[in-house]
Amino acid sequence: MKIIHLSHTDLDGYGCQYVSKFFLSKRYEMSFYNSNYGKEIEEKFDMILAEIDSSNEKTMIIISDLNLAPAQCDSFAAAIRERSGVKLVLLDHHITGEVCERENAWYYLDDSRCATKICYDFFSGIFGGNERLSALVDTINAVDIWLDDDPRFELGKVCMGAISSAKEINKVMFNTEGMNYIFYMIERFGDFCGVANGHIALDDALHSIKKDFFRKGSDDTLSNLVSRYMVGLLSEAKDEMSVEYRGHKGLVSTNIGDVSVIGNDFLMANSEYDFFINVTSKKTLSFRGNGKVDVSKMAAELVGGGGHANASGGFFAGFRDGYDYAEIRAQIENLIKERTGE
Repeated sequence: MKIIHLSHTDLDGYGCQYVSKFFLSKRYEMSFYNSNYGKEIEEKFDMILAEIDSSNEKTMIIISDLNLAPAQCDSFAAAIRERSGVKLVLLDHHITGEVCERENAWYYLDDSRCATKICYDFFSGIFGGNERLSALVDTINAVDIWLDDDPRFELGKVCMGAISSAKEINKVMFNTEGMNYIFYMIERFGDFCGVANGHIALDDALHSIKKDFFRKGSDDTLSNLVSRYMVGLLSEAKDEMSVEYRGHKGLVSTNIGDVSVIGNDFLMANSEYDFFINVTSKKTLSFRGNGKVDVSKMAAELVGGGGHANASGGFFAGFRDGYDYAEIRAQIENLIKERTGE
C-alpha cells in the first residue's frame, strides 16, 4: 500500500507531513505534495492521480491543512470512485470547510486544533504517542492557532519564520530533496522544545542548522555550501534540463536562489555547457555564461533583454508558471525555437 500526502506550504502543512512520515514511513511507501489554496490544489491532485494510475497500487490519499471548495470535493470524490483500491481522508481545521465536512464522510474538520495536532492525535491514537514529537506538535499548534499566552508561542514563531524562509531548494525541480530539507529543519526544531528561552536559542542556531544540512565534506559559507549542493543536484539531472541555442548547450532552472553563484558554479563544473537560464514566477529570465556565448545577445534575441556578455536578464511576458518542471523547460525550448527559427 502507498500513502500520498498533500498538504499546505507553511509550518502547519509541513508539520502534518512530518507527523505522517514519523508514523507511516517505516510501514508504507510515501509521496509528498504541497499546495496553496485554489486552483493549485486541483493541479496537485491531478499529479497525484497520475502517480496512482502509473503505479496501480492500493493507495491512501491524505489531505491536510487545506480546505476544499464544494466543487473540488465533488471532483475529488468522483475521481476516487473511478479507481479501485484508492481511499481519501482529509484532516483540516479551517472553518470554511464546514459545508464540505457535512456532505463528505472522508472530510474531518476541527477548528480547535491546528492540522498538525489533528494529524498527531489521529495517528498517535492508532500507533501510540511520542513525547518529543508531542512537544513539537504543541509548539506548532501554539503559533498556528495563535495562542499568544502559551509558553511555546515564541518558539513557534521562530519555527514558522524558518520554514517560510527555507527557499534554498526549489521543490518544482527537486521535490524529494526539498521535502528532506524541510523535514530536517522540523526535526531540529524538536531540540529546542522545553528549553529555557528556546526561541532565542533556535534563532541563534538557524544559520548553523542550515549549514549542517548542506555541508557535505569541508565547511564553507552557507552560500557556497548551498551552491555546491544545488550544483550536485543539477548535474545529476542535467540531461532532462538541457536546451540548445544556436549550437550551444545550456541548462534551464526555475526559481533558483542566488543564481549568479549557482549558475556560474554549474558552468564551471560542467564544461560541456555554455549557458545557464533561470526563469522565475515573476516571468523574469536570468542568463549566465562562461565566455562561449554572449548571453547579452542571447537575452536580446529571445526576450528583448540584455546586460553583460556573461550575465544578462530579460522579461518573458508569455511565460506561464506551473508545478511541472518539464512544462517549464518546454516553454524556454519553444521560445528559443520561435525566436531563432531552429
